[in-house]
Amino acid sequence: MLWAMGEGNASRVREALAPERQLAYTTVLTLLERLTKRGQLSRRKSGRSFIYTPIQDRELMRQTAVAELVSTYFDGESEGLLKWLQGFGNHPAEVDRREAPLDATLL
Repeated sequence: MLWAMGEGNASRVREALAPERQLAYTTVLTLLERLTKRGQLSRRKSGRSFIYTPIQDRELMRQTAVAELVSTYFDGESEGLLKWLQGFGNHPAEVDRREAPLDATLL
């Protein structure tokens, strides 16, 4: 969401996410701070809040996130992730989640 916005404070990011997810302000702020500490966002003071701006290209951030996911949960084997994703739709409870694009809820 922040990549589409260009920059924003926690309130603006939360408002942009509101139609899809009702997140607490502190949850959004925590996520923005974690992304800042990881070097994916920068921040600057503006009045009483911080304005966050993406540093990394969105695609590079995705690649990094997927690599960490594969390393952590699939023993470094991308084939394991692929097999898991292929079996993901076999569970009726998961069908609703698949229909909403993942991209739309990512910061």
